[in-house]
Amino acid sequence: MTSTHLVDPEILPFLELMPQLRFDTATVPLYRAGFAERFAALTIEEDPRLSTESFTVPGPEAAPPVRLLGYRPAQAPGPVPAILHIHGGGYLIGMPEMNDATNRGLALALGCAIFSVDYRLAPEHQYPAPVEDCYAALAWLFQNAASLNIDPARIGVKGESAGGGLAACLALLARDRGEYKLSFQHLIYPMLDDRNVTRANAHPHTGEFVWTKEDNHFGWSSMLGAEPGGPNTSPYAAAARAEDLANLPPTYISVGALDLFLEEDLDYARRLTRAGVAIECHVYPGGYHGFDVTPGSRVAAQSNRDSLEALRRAMLG
Repeated sequence: MTSTHLVDPEILPFLELMPQLRFDTATVPLYRAGFAERFAALTIEEDPRLSTESFTVPGPEAAPPVRLLGYRPAQAPGPVPAILHIHGGGYLIGMPEMNDATNRGLALALGCAIFSVDYRLAPEHQYPAPVEDCYAALAWLFQNAASLNIDPARIGVKGESAGGGLAACLALLARDRGEYKLSFQHLIYPMLDDRNVTRANAHPHTGEFVWTKEDNHFGWSSMLGAEPGGPNTSPYAAAARAEDLANLPPTYISVGALDLFLEEDLDYARRLTRAGVAIECHVYPGGYHGFDVTPGSRVAAQSNRDSLEALRRAMLG
């Protein structure tokens, strides 16, 4: 299979230079070490308009504490809206530092607070550990809203890829536990459905680049601790498994037309509309998984503008 002719011409050169990572038990530790080394070497010039801080907050019962990276306006006339951010990485790799530049930019552009979760990773920590870490972080945000100078009526969740999947699961968990009310969920090419890897009638033009069907199978198997596509997957592990999507917060979904998650994301958006949830959904032509970080391309710039404006409307009206 090759869908190269469908890739947006401006991002095709970047794709051709991109190393093709393949995820398995041997490569995951190497990728994690590479990420840690790369981000440890970065020097960030602090902006006086922004307050940044690392927090260690109580984890789930009988589990370790959870680390958050926080970004807040240094000066604010009153409580600000907040985003709980969940990073991507197939449930296997990643850390809040990988979104540091993006989160700094969003906090400044929107005048909001952002808290990015360092949740436990698979396969060492399978469901429910990742989503429960995120729920513990959400609980801490709500419980400490006053001291953090954030508005508890304007707290939403945002994530990319596996982080988008966890954000969707967290929205379901928050709805069903009834303790905390999210004001929005912002899902960037979210990883929603473990059944994607078991369907015989696969889309012929998605999943060739960056995050493949094979990677997806390994990611889901690692997180679930079982073969994906089975009958007993919890909706708090794979949000597409939820039968009832009513009463979820207003939702933003974006995905590239060549992304492996295209059809599951569109189906989730369709089901949300049928459940009476306000939904904004974008499909970007020629976009593969993670296309929005491609420098200098119009399709990436458009995706990022749409995302920013959706967050602005969700938090600021």
